[in-house]
Amino acid sequence: MKRTKLYMDTAVSIQIVTGKFTSEEAVTQKMNQAFEAFQKVELACSRFSPDSELMSACQQVGVPVTVSPFLFEPLKFALEMAECTEGIFDPAIGKKMEDYGFNRHYLTGQSMKSPSAASVTYHDIVLDEQERTLCLLKPLVIDLGAVAKGFAIDLAAHELAEFEGFVVNAGGDLFAGGVNGIGEPWEIGIQHPERKEEVISTILLSDEAICTSGGYERKSTTTADIHHLIDPETGRSPKDWVSSSVIAPFAMMADAFSTASFLLGAAKGRELVEQASLQALLISSNLQFVRVGGI
Repeated sequence: MKRTKLYMDTAVSIQIVTGKFTSEEAVTQKMNQAFEAFQKVELACSRFSPDSELMSACQQVGVPVTVSPFLFEPLKFALEMAECTEGIFDPAIGKKMEDYGFNRHYLTGQSMKSPSAASVTYHDIVLDEQERTLCLLKPLVIDLGAVAKGFAIDLAAHELAEFEGFVVNAGGDLFAGGVNGIGEPWEIGIQHPERKEEVISTILLSDEAICTSGGYERKSTTTADIHHLIDPETGRSPKDWVSSSVIAPFAMMADAFSTASFLLGAAKGRELVEQASLQALLISSNLQFVRVGGI
């Protein structure tokens, strides 16, 4: 059974391998619960909705705000990645994203124009794990684009864990559980960076996630040569890679590491993946493959 719905500006497809003793009603119920995970994460983490939990919290500066696990967990992971990359991966980059034109809601067309201090970093975002609160030290906009989708995929995969096989695919970022309809690992294609309808490579996955960050995906509407992957220090889009695909045990990790490895560039990006003992397929601007971790 396979169904597709739209969340997070992405076509989200869920495919389930059903056994002969599994009722269609039970499969449908689980599939709906998996889709609901995307809805909950979007309502919590969207930077494009003024009434999302994230943007409501961003309007309160200097005050600890209690937040739900659907916001707290991905933000906590994003801040850990920021530390790990010395700020090249920075969830405080939301205002820069707005300024480059990444500020329109995909359904309503409403654009966000948020206040922000001139100089902000992830150090201006304080989480209290015990109280589960978020406190901003300066006006800023948090962007969770590199973790929220992966987090939603993981929550959806958790709902489907009882099935022999399933795939949760959100625009090419996915978790492949178990085996396919003929009892084999899932064959996953990686999009060609220059030819959208083509696959440049395939891999076999079982109980793992793969996420891809590519400079070809979303371009700035205000500034030439800028896409949605931006170095917070330079304000520019790195050019070493055109595509970075990372395989990890769960999708939020693959999501964050694919973005971070892209932002860090050739040497440091590869080193980051190796240090985490992950696998990656990195593609350079002249379409040369760099394989990490035996992929």
